[in-house]
Amino acid sequence: MMSDINFNIEKHIADLGERNSKGWIKEFNLVSWNGREAKYDIRDWNEDHTKMGKGITLTHDEINFLCDACYENGIV
Repeated sequence: MMSDINFNIEKHIADLGERNSKGWIKEFNLVSWNGREAKYDIRDWNEDHTKMGKGITLTHDEINFLCDACYENGIV
């Protein structure tokens, strides 16, 4: 039996694109899951943040590594 997942979007960083026809949009946020330290999070959300899609959660170090890797490979 799965328990409820609690979350708090501590900071909205950016919308990544436009809302789709169902009103969902991919967002980049700082989210605390189940009362833990907030992590960077990329996933689809409905308009009132009551439903979410699958996503990826990254620590501060992982975000820095990702940014460095993009820079080193000429992506940004």
